[in-house]
Amino acid sequence: MLKIWGRANSTNVKKVLWCAAELELPFERIDAGGAYGVVDEPAYRAMNPNGLIPCLQDGDFVLWESNAIVRYLCAKYGRDSLYDDDPAARADADKWMDWTTSSLASPFRDVFWNTVRLPAEQRDDKAVEKGLAGCGALLAMADRTLAEQPFLSGSAWGMGDIPLGCFAYAWFEMAIERPDLPHLAAWYTRLQARPAYRQHVMIALT
Repeated sequence: MLKIWGRANSTNVKKVLWCAAELELPFERIDAGGAYGVVDEPAYRAMNPNGLIPCLQDGDFVLWESNAIVRYLCAKYGRDSLYDDDPAARADADKWMDWTTSSLASPFRDVFWNTVRLPAEQRDDKAVEKGLAGCGALLAMADRTLAEQPFLSGSAWGMGDIPLGCFAYAWFEMAIERPDLPHLAAWYTRLQARPAYRQHVMIALT
């Protein structure tokens, strides 16, 4: 059985839980990070020297970094469904995974922390305004792609949809002013039809 370390409401942990559930893999989730601690304990640092979540153990193999874990699970357990044998198609999905982490995560974090996580007296409205502008411009890129195909991964749902899908729940559920991105919204509606998405991503934000 897989072991997955991380708190359930972490966006990065959600990626792994959602992926494992879609692949119908049995797993044990172990609370770690945030109020749960654990990540600074020597045993955990021996597995994950970054001291971050998530961390995966599959038999004797240990892996950290959420996108790497998703790719590993898809490659090992989802070659007939989530891991495209065509390198070009696979790279097309890969790019959206890394884009979410390298481009969208930073402005999104400013919005999320100052809307959900921080107490009202500590929130920075200017950071929210800047973050919303950044997210809006970036998500418009995804919207344009989704005007041409139903999923970021192509004609069918796949691993390329997982990282942004985990951000999308908060994006559409936070009390913020969002730009009108109809194709992104339709994609989000399609994600909500997936039982594993509802179970592991659509949970309380705090």
